[in-house]
Amino acid sequence: MTNIILQEKIENKILLIRNKKVMIDRDLADLYCVPTKRLNEQVKRNIKRFPEDFMFQLSEKELNNWKSQFATSNKEIMGMRKKPYAFTEQGVAMLSSVLNSEKAIEVNIAIMRVFVMVNRAFSSYKELVKKINQIKDEQIKQKKSVKEIVSTINFLLEIDRENKKNKKLIGFQIN
Repeated sequence: MTNIILQEKIENKILLIRNKKVMIDRDLADLYCVPTKRLNEQVKRNIKRFPEDFMFQLSEKELNNWKSQFATSNKEIMGMRKKPYAFTEQGVAMLSSVLNSEKAIEVNIAIMRVFVMVNRAFSSYKELVKKINQIKDEQIKQKKSVKEIVSTINFLLEIDRENKKNKKLIGFQIN
């Protein structure tokens, strides 16, 4: 049961920033049961292990956008004095090499499993969007075809009406 709770907690902490699935330093620190300051200290001591595609610091604009999702603008409420760091999947994996505790290893394994699950779901989502777009394209083509058919039928009906008007009647007629 605790694994399910941990999995849900991790899923809710994965964000999409700069078109990358990331986790924020404070959320990771919370999962690892260490202060954010300690987590960032370990990262800074091993900064060569964290290139920009593993970790980046949020810009002011990204920070404000992220905060607006929580409907708050007070940095103290969110516990932030500095712009947070965002860790990609590779960055989270690298954290396991700099945070060396049983809890860190356990949580890291759980996080990696959730990232894999999220990637699968995201892949399925992309396929679903692609199929929906194909269906939309087919509907547009069918709509055009139906319009052409209706237009042709109306044209033929008009020709038939004209032919009936111009047709001379045969036989006895009473005026």
